[in-house]
Amino acid sequence: MFRGSFTLTLDVKGRLALPARYRETLLSDCQGHLICTIDLHDNCLLLYPLPEWEIIEDKLNKLSNIDPKARRLQRLLLGHATDCEMDKNGRILVPALLRNHAGLNKNIRLVGQLNKFEIWDETAWLERAAEDIALEQAQAGDVELSERLQDFSL
Repeated sequence: MFRGSFTLTLDVKGRLALPARYRETLLSDCQGHLICTIDLHDNCLLLYPLPEWEIIEDKLNKLSNIDPKARRLQRLLLGHATDCEMDKNGRILVPALLRNHAGLNKNIRLVGQLNKFEIWDETAWLERAAEDIALEQAQAGDVELSERLQDFSL
């Protein structure tokens, strides 16, 4: 389970060092083999351990090849999916194409999302977090929750 938010730095080659607390788990669960792809809803990247990515691939494989929206989803997620091998120092190389897509600069934010990480440009993350908090506060009590969210409590 990946949780928390980590401020990291991309080196000049585009590598980021994964937090030490997750390295051992990633080595044992997937031998340090991760998949990075674009996020379809936010200007960030998604980083999956290989076993979690294989679940996504299976779901994408079951979609209809006739449905244009399904094909678009497959094309975007699979077409941008890149293998990232963790090196002995716990670093992965984020390809330039993906770094450019997410507008990643030197300072980035790695955000745990249970089965994956999001990789954000630090400034974009701070702006998004502020927007989300402001929206939540503005809508407090005014939003009708979906059936699945009504059962969620902290």
